[in-house]
Amino acid sequence: MKEQQSSGQFTADKMKTVKAACEQAPSGPKKDAALKHYQAAETAKKANNDTECVKSLDAASKALN
Repeated sequence: MKEQQSSGQFTADKMKTVKAACEQAPSGPKKDAALKHYQAAETAKKANNDTECVKSLDAASKALN
């Protein structure tokens, strides 16, 4: 039986993925916007607010596209 991933682990994995995408993005306004959203995600994570963290990570991903 497959174990379900905890929301905390999901958020941590998503943060790693988004951070890597931000670091690999070319310089410019899209990267700047994504980094602001990523910083907001870090703040939310420190406050143990996974919902806001994921929202900010989604916004960061969207900013890069």
